Amino acid sequence: QVQLVESGGGLAQAGGSLRLSCVVSGRTFSRYAMGWFRQAAGKERELVVSITASGGSAYAGDFAKGRFTAFKDNAKNTVYLQMNSLRPEDTAVYYCAARGNGRASPRDWEYDYWGQGTQVTVSS
Repeated sequence: QVQLVESGGGLAQAGGSLRLSCVVSGRTFSRYAMGWFRQAAGKERELVVSITASGGSAYAGDFAKGRFTAFKDNAKNTVYLQMNSLRPEDTAVYYCAARGNGRASPRDWEYDYWGQGTQVTVSS
């Protein structure tokens, strides 16, 4: 069973930065495409960024472009989400997800495994 555990969420000031981490159990992390999604209260889950198995950037939400970056460390079975220039509207629960075929996707239903989520709150 593949497990994903996110960490690094919390409270940040507008204009500040946070880095989220997601550790993935198992031996095949290097084969997974990874996605970060978020869900704000009362809204649908949306793509933040997704990267291929090799770590190449693939898709990003318009709000994330130029501010958020995802990258993998295969030696640590970890994917990161670096978030800069945070805004109050970035407040949401952030989820990481893994796709076993290695191809990144902007569609959440195409991911095979999910973490439990970590809350990010940005104050103005």
